Amino acid sequence: MEKRIGAAPTLVYPESDGEPMAETPKHLQAMTDCMDVLRGHFRGIPDVYIAGNMMMYYEEGNPRKSISPDVFVVRGVSKKEIRTYKTWEQPPTLDFVLEVASPSTYTRDFNEKMEIYAKILRVKAYCIYDPYHEIDPYFVGFRLVGETYEEIPFVNGRIPLEVLGLELGEHEGMLRLYDPVQSAWLFTSQERVGDAEVRVAQESRARQEAESHAAAESRARQEAESRAQHAEAELEQLRAALQRLQSSE
Repeated sequence: MEKRIGAAPTLVYPESDGEPMAETPKHLQAMTDCMDVLRGHFRGIPDVYIAGNMMMYYEEGNPRKSISPDVFVVRGVSKKEIRTYKTWEQPPTLDFVLEVASPSTYTRDFNEKMEIYAKILRVKAYCIYDPYHEIDPYFVGFRLVGETYEEIPFVNGRIPLEVLGLELGEHEGMLRLYDPVQSAWLFTSQERVGDAEVRVAQESRARQEAESHAAAESRARQEAESRAQHAEAELEQLRAALQRLQSSE
């Protein structure tokens, strides 16, 4: 019997670590809102890639060497679908990482992950944020200097992120990005739609009020013209009556 030669097993890089995307809805919202705002801000730049909760492999041939940033930004990658991030196929260094932390994750966020981000992935700016303010510090940012991180001082209550040209801070109790050039907070697409709907409703009311005011002015003008015409007619009648009276004398 002819012996079959089997194919060598393919090395698998899983697309998930089996862990939930976030511990709580508030953690999930902080992550998804941050990605949404970043994507909206950089939508016109084709080579800025923004993702989160994606398996990232940093040693070819070793699927155990992986990490999954909650949110990350990397330049030099087109806006295409990537199922897993492999540093030997994509740019090996990242521009920005956000970890949305909790009491159960902060030890790893401040130690193991920080070490990988600094020395392997060379993340230029790394922020840790706890939406419930249960850890201390609950909000902190670092910039990479050499192979170590230095804490970024807050400016006006926000963390300046030079690599993004933006600032990260809390606005109305939510994690948001601030554009120092426009001196304005950046909002999610849902918030922008809601704001646009409010503006449309306000403009519609203003237009209706203006039209109502114009209609009232038109009616008043027509009534005034009618009274003037009636007065002129009465005046002509009086003049005619006066002439008849004078003629009869």
